[in-house]
Amino acid sequence: MSDWTPDEVMTVNAARALAGARTCFVGIGLPSTAANLARRTCRPGLVLIYESGALGAKPSRLPLSIGDGELADTADAVVSVPDVFNYWLQAGRVDVGFLGAAQIDRFANINTTVVDRGPDRPEARLPGAGGAPEIAAGCGEVLIVLRHSTRNFVDRLDFTTSVGHGAGRGDRERLGLRGKGPVAVITDLGILRPDPETAELVLTDLHAGVSVEQARAATGWPLKTAGHVATTPPPTGDELATLRALKAA
Repeated sequence: MSDWTPDEVMTVNAARALAGARTCFVGIGLPSTAANLARRTCRPGLVLIYESGALGAKPSRLPLSIGDGELADTADAVVSVPDVFNYWLQAGRVDVGFLGAAQIDRFANINTTVVDRGPDRPEARLPGAGGAPEIAAGCGEVLIVLRHSTRNFVDRLDFTTSVGHGAGRGDRERLGLRGKGPVAVITDLGILRPDPETAELVLTDLHAGVSVEQARAATGWPLKTAGHVATTPPPTGDELATLRALKAA
């Protein structure tokens, strides 16, 4: 375990989750790091789409924002924001959406807007929705990556920015949302996936050296586990070297 950090094992596993994807609508931050790592390791042909209109971006370093010039400079094409959303995203032309979160609940609904800091304290304003609600609604499936703690994994969101599975199985269909919604939440402790019957997130995988008790202690609701909780394969030397070079750039 001394060969890598929890953030590195999280990012490597998030990148691996894109192994079968063709197109990915990428959020800035951890999702962008994982998607760019995937393009350099397990999925060289992955087409990265950014909200600013960059299609097929191949940045040589991690972009600082969706408006980073590196995305436009390395893209196959740059289109308008309305084209990205109307033609590509909302028409169902994107396989995977990759999002981060400030808060997530048991049905993978996301808050990136505002956090209640308690009595007599002002609300903490976050970056906001951006394109996340549309990404969560329109992509074929959604991956979420964030660090695992009771601060982030909450029983009740302070604000619902993006709908995951609503109040449970069937809510997406009732709301008319096109895609499957979140299919995996990758954290620095393990991986959670929605139960096929209820859509509630259950722990299916742990990273090496992490226990079920640790994951439950870091979750703000009574976390259920799959019948068999697998252990994720450790990061390879190539994955770690590529990730570290990407960050160093």
